[in-house]
Amino acid sequence: MELQPVPAWGTIPRMLRDQAGRHPDVAAVVAGDTRLTLAELARRARRTARALIALGVAPGDRVAVWAPNTPEWVVAAYGIWDAGGVIAPLSTRFKGIEAAGLLRATGARVLLVAEGFMGVSYLDMIADADLPELEHTVLLTGTSPRPGAVAWDDFLARGAEVTAEAAEERARAVSPDDLASIMATSGTTGAPKGVMLYHAQLLRGYWDWAEIVTLREGDRYPIIAPFSHGFGINAGLLACVLRRATMMPVALFDPGDLMDMIERDRISVLAGAPPMFFRILDELDGRDVSSLRVAICGAAAVPPELIRRLVDRVGLERMINAYGLMEGTVVSMTRAGDPVEVIASSTGRPVPGVAVRIVDDDGKDLPPGEPGEILVGGYGVMRGYWRDPERTAEAVDADGWLRTGDIGTVDGAGNVAIVDRKKEMFIVSGFNAYPAEIEGLLLRCPLVAQAAVIGVPDERQGEVGWAYVVPPPGTAPDPDGVVAWARAHMSNYKVPRRVIIVDSLPVNANGKIDKPSLHARAAAERQ
Repeated sequence: MELQPVPAWGTIPRMLRDQAGRHPDVAAVVAGDTRLTLAELARRARRTARALIALGVAPGDRVAVWAPNTPEWVVAAYGIWDAGGVIAPLSTRFKGIEAAGLLRATGARVLLVAEGFMGVSYLDMIADADLPELEHTVLLTGTSPRPGAVAWDDFLARGAEVTAEAAEERARAVSPDDLASIMATSGTTGAPKGVMLYHAQLLRGYWDWAEIVTLREGDRYPIIAPFSHGFGINAGLLACVLRRATMMPVALFDPGDLMDMIERDRISVLAGAPPMFFRILDELDGRDVSSLRVAICGAAAVPPELIRRLVDRVGLERMINAYGLMEGTVVSMTRAGDPVEVIASSTGRPVPGVAVRIVDDDGKDLPPGEPGEILVGGYGVMRGYWRDPERTAEAVDADGWLRTGDIGTVDGAGNVAIVDRKKEMFIVSGFNAYPAEIEGLLLRCPLVAQAAVIGVPDERQGEVGWAYVVPPPGTAPDPDGVVAWARAHMSNYKVPRRVIIVDSLPVNANGKIDKPSLHARAAAERQ
């Protein structure tokens, strides 16, 4: 399949202007009673940009967004890009320690926040945090008694201080090589890292992704992955405007609500993890899902039975599996005509402009079928980690190859199969969980002196974390207390499902925690 080249927009602001100018009445965003055409989205983005410039946002400044998937999030993102800013998303699952860490790491000058979402005060969680570079807090939605928090309408009113001409000049001055986003990823070292992605890179990557997916005008596409995640913002919020598809942001996922949406709104494109698609199949009886034509399932392995049932019972035109990562954007995808076995057992071939190598521990290339570390090269590789040249050098070698840490194989046809997702990472209901990060958070708990976290299989969530904990001297073992602390201070998917109290943690000959022995112990305890 030969892909059409991305139009010569160069930047996201120019792309939005072109799409809105040529196709003003196309529905860009639909959620509840809100319907934004491309023209209205562009107008609101310009107004948001004027207000940001009035606050003092300069080209390259970071603006954080802490909110669920809503039309307001979409408007904020395009407004930040119009102002020449760099978007730094925060997950609504974050607690105060996590959010403050990322706000400090990115040096965000402005925070746009959905205060009170699900009854949670995000501002209370960071009230005592040391955030020297954060100058302004704007309420994307909700209200707050906290001094200095500016209501959205008052924020927009400040935009009158900036002329439309000056704002337009700012948007037009954005360069293809400018940073567009800093996406948070923890990686195996645990400390937050910010992946730097730029405008031209994102436009090309998700133009190609959308063409392989066959995303097109008229498609109605619920965005379930959070906009704070690379897939949600890039393969959702950005890709839909690139291809003039209608995005339908989903703030809170519920399987029953999704089935209602598919029927009521005639959904045609759906992306998610295998458990979501199994739930859909379980609720098919009496439901009309004939509008669905494309399903995207990003997983190391997709059960062949799932693909066959979706194609046979739902009548899908395409079932796509793909592999990507924050540091390397889109890496590989299955293509039209691929048999079920290829979709089920691999993530397809590298996309144009991206190269994949499989290497051994010495960096030597391995023959087809031999497992080794996946290296990724090409335009999709990140520019680096924000303000972290040392870890950038560890991740990307001198020739520009990204060391993914994932173990995989490539077959004779070029299909990439993931054998093992990063050495320690595990996936909870589609969210990447990193033991080192969770361990670092647990060590802040007064009931924990040492901690080792591993991922174990779970029927409902794919995997969950188990924490082996050594309590501080002189304290009583309290596993329930540790879990309660974790629930209060960590994203829910990071909270250990089980806390096992131990006298000491096993170590190997190098003095490092012996994770294989903990995996063996967990396997025995699960039997």
